[in-house]
Amino acid sequence: MAPVQEMSDARQALRAAEEVGAPVRASETYERSRSLLEQAESSLSAGEFQAARRQAREARALAIEARIRAAE
Repeated sequence: MAPVQEMSDARQALRAAEEVGAPVRASETYERSRSLLEQAESSLSAGEFQAARRQAREARALAIEARIRAAE
C-alpha cells in the first residue's frame, strides 16, 4: 500500500520547518530532509512503497530536527 500518510507528514514537517526559517538557520538538516522527500517521491512513483515509506519517515524526522534547530 502506498505510504500516503507518511508522505503527507513529511511535507507538513518541511513546511513547518520553512515557516521558522530552517532553509537558512538549519540549512544542512533542512536540505537533507528535502532531498529525502524527493527520493521518497521518486520511490513512490516507481512503486517502491517500502523505500518511499522509509525515506518519508526519515525526511519527516529531519524536518522536525531542522525546525527545532531553526527556532532555537
